[in-house]
Amino acid sequence: MNAGYPAVKPILPHLLEWLQDISWPVAQILYPFLASIGTPLVPYIQHVLETDDEIWKYWVITIVISESPEVSAHFRETLKRIADSPTEGEAEEGLNQAAQEVLEKYGWAYL
Repeated sequence: MNAGYPAVKPILPHLLEWLQDISWPVAQILYPFLASIGTPLVPYIQHVLETDDEIWKYWVITIVISESPEVSAHFRETLKRIADSPTEGEAEEGLNQAAQEVLEKYGWAYL
């Protein structure tokens, strides 16, 4: 984190892996830094959202996407899909509610 972005670009996928479980101590320290990176984080978040790890997706939505207006804007349609038509796994882990909360935060819930 002290190196900042873009110095950490080569390890962004590995840094995102620390968000697979928010109870890991490093996750609490790391997520504000990751959210602050903004748009350059988009392809790495896209990868997370394409996995079957619903809990990881939940944390990425609630603590990274929700805290970055630029990243949220990029994933607006994905968030709408998750909020309106979640997969069974997404619904079981509360991703639909998390996505809805991000949409509401940025005023996109009813657009």
